[in-house]
Amino acid sequence: MCLKLLLQQQPVAKDLRLISAALKMITDMERIGDQAADIAEISIFLSQAPYVKTPEHIPQMAAATAKMVTESIDAFVKQDLELANKVIADDDAVDRLFDAVKGDLIKLMSADSSNSSQAIDLLMIAKYLERIGDHATNIAEWVVFSITGKHEDAAGTEG
Repeated sequence: MCLKLLLQQQPVAKDLRLISAALKMITDMERIGDQAADIAEISIFLSQAPYVKTPEHIPQMAAATAKMVTESIDAFVKQDLELANKVIADDDAVDRLFDAVKGDLIKLMSADSSNSSQAIDLLMIAKYLERIGDHATNIAEWVVFSITGKHEDAAGTEG
């Protein structure tokens, strides 16, 4: 559809920004889907045996990243700059939750090495959730670009 618009219409700068942002966002959405599938696969594996208590921050991460994905897409659909900037800011909280999960799992493995395999699986889930948050942030950054014409990554680097 984006290519059809480019070929059949005479888009102005704002239209071109919207189209190019949509094309960039597709990659992030595909990666979110891939990581969600990986989380599901690990979860199925973990459900087949008794496992250690899930660190409390993993469900919080899942809720936060799901909200970020929803809000980043809503920001695109509504062209809502404020919501896009909120998503970008929310990524720091997800990063802190990941650090907390990692710390909890290191303590768990130090206390009882027989939990190491499951702890590594839980760490992988947490890392996938953290990456989903990063992809939602990327989407929000492209929303900002489509509205303002300026693209900055989360580190504040213009691109």
